[in-house]
Amino acid sequence: MWYGGDYNPEQWPREVWDEDVRLMQRAGVSVATVAVFSWAKLEPEDGRFAFEWLDDIFEKLHAAGIRIDLATATASPPAWLVRAHPEMLPVTSSGTRLEFGSRQHYHPNSAVYQRYALRLVRALAERYGSHPALAAWHVNNELACHVTHDYSPESAAAFRVWLRDRYGDVETLNASWGTAFWSQEYSAFDQIEPPRDTPTFKNPGQQLDFDRFMSDAWKGCLRAEAELLRELTPGVPITTNFMGFFKASDYWSWAEEVDFVSDDEYPDPADPISPAYAAMTRDLMRSLSGGAPWILMEQAPSAVNWRPRNAAKAAGWHRLLSLQSIARGADGIMQFQWRQSRIGAEKFHSGMLPHAGEDTRVFRETVSLGAELAALRGLVGTRCPAARVAILFDWTSWWALEQESTPTSLSYLHIVFRWYRELWRRGVLVEFAKPGQALDGYDVVIAAGAVALSSRARSELARVVTRGGQLVVGYQTAVLDDGLGVLLGGYLGELQPVLGVRVEEFMPPAEPSLSGGAVPRLEISGLGAGTASEWGEVVRVHDAEVLATFIGGDLAGCPAVTRRTDMSGGAGWYVATAPSALGEIADAVLDTAGIEHALLPDQVEVVERGDHRFILNHSNVPVTVGEIEVAPRGARIDSVLRLAV
Repeated sequence: MWYGGDYNPEQWPREVWDEDVRLMQRAGVSVATVAVFSWAKLEPEDGRFAFEWLDDIFEKLHAAGIRIDLATATASPPAWLVRAHPEMLPVTSSGTRLEFGSRQHYHPNSAVYQRYALRLVRALAERYGSHPALAAWHVNNELACHVTHDYSPESAAAFRVWLRDRYGDVETLNASWGTAFWSQEYSAFDQIEPPRDTPTFKNPGQQLDFDRFMSDAWKGCLRAEAELLRELTPGVPITTNFMGFFKASDYWSWAEEVDFVSDDEYPDPADPISPAYAAMTRDLMRSLSGGAPWILMEQAPSAVNWRPRNAAKAAGWHRLLSLQSIARGADGIMQFQWRQSRIGAEKFHSGMLPHAGEDTRVFRETVSLGAELAALRGLVGTRCPAARVAILFDWTSWWALEQESTPTSLSYLHIVFRWYRELWRRGVLVEFAKPGQALDGYDVVIAAGAVALSSRARSELARVVTRGGQLVVGYQTAVLDDGLGVLLGGYLGELQPVLGVRVEEFMPPAEPSLSGGAVPRLEISGLGAGTASEWGEVVRVHDAEVLATFIGGDLAGCPAVTRRTDMSGGAGWYVATAPSALGEIADAVLDTAGIEHALLPDQVEVVERGDHRFILNHSNVPVTVGEIEVAPRGARIDSVLRLAV
């Protein structure tokens, strides 16, 4: 079981290092992530490497039985490199060049950056690749975190190459982007630029392809380092730290480049939805891993330093969130960072060893958690049970749904989370599915807000119904193809026959300021009766049962929830709004699918992994689940027995 965190000894005098190792042993640290931001220390001048300090750290940690997740240190280039090659600095859509003095001050298409980064990676691999303390390679750090898109001339040139590879000729690109609109036709690829700031709405296809291109460009940095490391140090596993639901990077694609998935996640202690959202993120990591174990690479032992108000984690909450990760498939719990920094931009970000030292609540919890995780080492390598419910998650739809010039402002993540949270509250394990993948293993598949789907993805969803499963389709799904062309004739494409409906017109509620100060209100009767929010539309039924209708206003009498039962026994459900009683619809779907579920006490989750059952109480009051009592912010871990609730 991995347990530890980012260790930055270069920020401290050497006399502190021995104390670090002693306290790591006391805390049960088994792995330390080293050299994440050490490029300037490792290569203080062009071509002059200084490894002696890192040699000492390797030997100290190895002697203490602590293994090393060695970063390639390419996340923050040194000043000498930037000053010699300012063309590697990133450029914003308005043309502003971002300067040195922070981190991630480079763009992924810089040939200079790539050349120097790979030279450093080679030097590290040749020196430490066979060291017995080396547990894994940690490529870069939080790729694309601060520079999701770059508009420099070098990225523009790379974008044109990417487009030529994708479309072959400019006529095909024109057709895909719909450049006949607003006289945007191109006669050559060299006329195309990134979607920089424009007088009004940018071309949607151009924006979408630039999103895809930048995700691929950052993935290219990961791939280049990983390929070199696999050549020089075969057998040493490679990872890079993902960032949960990170909009800029299509992690379905990225996950294919690593040997194991790892993730950084920082739930807000002040936000009551944090436990459910954190659970959703853990399930995404397990899904990206294909069900295999993953590593929680970063979390804060207490407060972070980058929110407007940085709440501390109350006693027990850090343990609880760590156990949540283990329950949902993690084989390790790491933190940022080991020793809280004395100086610099993250000096107020908590560490496993706080400013106040070892006689502190945070360090006592660090030691206690280390011992508890060591006792759970039998779970390493085990998997969670196969989920019977899948939620489609699509980065293309995320990018498309949140563009400008759409029917209303929507958050793809919020749409998905509403469904996830209802399943989480009912103790139903969820996996996320990639558009176009086979869905045969799932009894229920939910596709909500997936606005831009390929024909293959739509066909796979339709097949859920025809093979006897339950398909739930939410509003703004399959409105466009994956090139952002409208699916004419009532939207939905291949889903129309299995849903038995088509959509005639979108009618989202107006903003309060546009309706004379009155708060717009949608209501529905029937299944999920009560208020609804965010979305409404005119649905025409041709072969479906109406389970709920809108009440009042222009949508009065229009279907809000429908179901079409197939001759196979499967059903296609369509939900045309966001009901406040969404849980009732979830119950009906789960009951139809024969999936065991029961509403758990508020802020409580129950998860099984291997031969263990985790009951996690994120609330501030004691709860009883079945006959088991769980303290506030407490956890019970027992052998697996079916829970009667």
